[in-house]
Amino acid sequence: MIQDIYPSKFYNEYNSCNISDKDYLIFFNSDGKIFLKKDEERVVFPTGVLSNSTEDIRYLFSIDDKKYFLLVEDIEYKKEEFAYYGIREVRNQFEGKEVFAVFTAYHLWKWYKDNVFCGKCAERLAVDEKERALRCPECGNVIYPRINPAVIVGVIKNDSILITRYRTGYAHNALVAGFTEIGETLEETVAREVMEETGVKVKNIRYYKSQPWGMAQDILVGFFCEADGEGVIRMDEDELKYAKWVKRDELELQPNNLSLTNEMMKRFKTGEVI
Repeated sequence: MIQDIYPSKFYNEYNSCNISDKDYLIFFNSDGKIFLKKDEERVVFPTGVLSNSTEDIRYLFSIDDKKYFLLVEDIEYKKEEFAYYGIREVRNQFEGKEVFAVFTAYHLWKWYKDNVFCGKCAERLAVDEKERALRCPECGNVIYPRINPAVIVGVIKNDSILITRYRTGYAHNALVAGFTEIGETLEETVAREVMEETGVKVKNIRYYKSQPWGMAQDILVGFFCEADGEGVIRMDEDELKYAKWVKRDELELQPNNLSLTNEMMKRFKTGEVI
């Protein structure tokens, strides 16, 4: 999955250090596209402080001994062999630990961009010097990065799994998925989302694995469960293009191994999950 970057190690501890010429500088334009160079299938980031950048540069994280910084300002910049790529383009065209860096940087960029002014008193927020937070200098309101909990659900019926495809957006096979609502447990989210999207009741809900998914500012939580009853599908046609039971040997996987969804489908296909 995207976060599986071993033997490299991801360090997300907050650090108030300044950027050096050897550090990576990540920035996006107003459309949320990231500035990169493509070296075969790998991402190459620009380094150091750009000549036309501002002082609005913030430390993000480190991978191994390499520091990553974010230029919060939206800019259009030109450099030979570099171009702007959408997040979905990065997902489809690149591989390696740098893709995880892109997704995580995008998560934090969205948070900074969406939180400029205090929601309580409308004062401009300031970067906290001791932790990853934004603090209002007027009223003391503190805002931490937003992380949206969502479930990914592998519903099994005998030798088949419930496969869906969204009406818009991602164009490959997926599993039932959805966000946790206020007051819900994750298990309750599983049962509700499967029922809402496909009309199937479930039982024997069991946790599988989780995954950070910065593309949508999510933490994805994977579950397997079983159809309760005959599993007749009544699909939500507003959200899904199709929903159907697919046997192991007929299951078509996604084109890369970045997502928790694909790993869950793969484990079912190979018989590791029954």
